[in-house]
Amino acid sequence: MSPKTRPARTKRSQYLSQLRVGACIRFKRENKLRLSTRIVAKLEVATQEVQPDPKTPCANWMGGAPGYPGHNGLPGRDGKDGKDGLKGEKGEEGPQGPKGDQGEMGVPGREGPRGFPGYPGQKGEKGEGSFVYRSAFSVGLTERAPHPNVPIRFSKIFYNEQNHYDASTGKFLCSIPGTYYFAYHLTVYLTDVKVSLYKKDKAVIFTYDQFQKNNVDQASGSVLLHLSSGDEVWLQVYGEGDNNGVYADNINDSTFMGFLLYPDLDVH
Repeated sequence: MSPKTRPARTKRSQYLSQLRVGACIRFKRENKLRLSTRIVAKLEVATQEVQPDPKTPCANWMGGAPGYPGHNGLPGRDGKDGKDGLKGEKGEEGPQGPKGDQGEMGVPGREGPRGFPGYPGQKGEKGEGSFVYRSAFSVGLTERAPHPNVPIRFSKIFYNEQNHYDASTGKFLCSIPGTYYFAYHLTVYLTDVKVSLYKKDKAVIFTYDQFQKNNVDQASGSVLLHLSSGDEVWLQVYGEGDNNGVYADNINDSTFMGFLLYPDLDVH
């Protein structure tokens, strides 16, 4: 080989060597870039799947130095209540508290059983008697054959304490309103008898008795009447003189009577 061609070959060899070195460097850089891209992709997948403990060094993946601990997070929600524990021992009795306000009256309880009879009490003072209403009369005939169609005047007085019967007129005058009982019993002699009991100028009941010759007969009647104050009641013969056989003597009587059964309390 001539000395002139030796330097040319040397320059060429150097050039080729430089080309080879440059290609190798580019190849290594490309491989590092591909490797770095793959490592980053794997790290992202690993980071998404498993979060490593930030307090431990990164052993299986490429990473920087551990960072500082973060701030404390917000308090978590209260947990569920635990099971009741065992019953503790009874504590000492505390001091008595102040007296409370009086409560409302409760519902009345059931009636209790009947008790035993008590001892008799002392005798009370004598009270005033209640007012008793009295009105009564009982009278008899003293004359024979009274006049017809006028009140018969019974002048023989058996009882007339209240003076409600007037012997001068033969009429009973009501002073106490209420219910009264009236009755008459007449001796019949010599002729027939027709009598009627009047109240306020109106006949209430009638009695007729037919005389039997040579005999003494009886005629009677009775009635309950309600009277007001001022009402009058009397007995009289009605009709002609042929029916006036009412008779009385020392051994035969003809009587008229009446009395109050009970007064009208709503009036008194």
